[in-house]
Amino acid sequence: MSKLLDMFTQARRALGGSGMGFLGKNRQEMKPRAAALVIELNSADAANAEAALKAGADGLLFTWDGKDTSWLETLKSVTEAAQASNEKAVCGLRITGGWHALGRESLEQLKDQGIAFIVLPLEAPASLLALHTKDLDLVVTVPMRDGELYPIFIRNLTAFDNITAVQLDFSLSKDIGKLSIEDILQYRAVREAVRFPALLNINSDLTESDAYTLIALGVQALVLTANEIDNKTKQRIKNVRELLEKVHQEDKDSHPTTIK
Repeated sequence: MSKLLDMFTQARRALGGSGMGFLGKNRQEMKPRAAALVIELNSADAANAEAALKAGADGLLFTWDGKDTSWLETLKSVTEAAQASNEKAVCGLRITGGWHALGRESLEQLKDQGIAFIVLPLEAPASLLALHTKDLDLVVTVPMRDGELYPIFIRNLTAFDNITAVQLDFSLSKDIGKLSIEDILQYRAVREAVRFPALLNINSDLTESDAYTLIALGVQALVLTANEIDNKTKQRIKNVRELLEKVHQEDKDSHPTTIK
């Protein structure tokens, strides 16, 4: 089963803090959340990766320029540390260049480094859409562009079966909660066009109003960028997670189960 899709599913389920063995005893208890939380780290550092997961992240996202292959060995030690800290942690890799050098063998190598999904921009070669690698999910970045026909254009992504999810690059402002219904309809038109499960980049300081607006877009994960996981960043991760818990609970309370 896709680890990325499993992360989306698990976020909406309660996770107990007790369990069998060493990992079970160290597992943090988590309440169901409206969306998963992924931390995008600017560097491959084991200490930061572990700290992000302990603070409440569900997954990690790293960035690679597609050239420095020796860096992948460093990445492997980081993903192994992340898995040791949280066996359900999902690690992804945003590839910003060197796409033409990617082939089936190199994708298999990325999987061996502990990567569960890769993120590619629209500028990447179309041939990569046809390279299916078992247990390695493909995520395509979808930017927000003007024009009434753009949702129709971007809808063509749904023709490719190997895409698992999309990352919505909407460049939302800091005042997300102030978006009007008309504004959100513009974003929602693009989000509905692609139909795949979606990750969305967010600003680090979310308000409660921001959280409700983001969930109105219908996303499965929020991506928060961090330089390092210091105490301030840990608190931000905790705050976002608690907002997602609150939104989920209120949505659940407003749609009670009906017994027929």
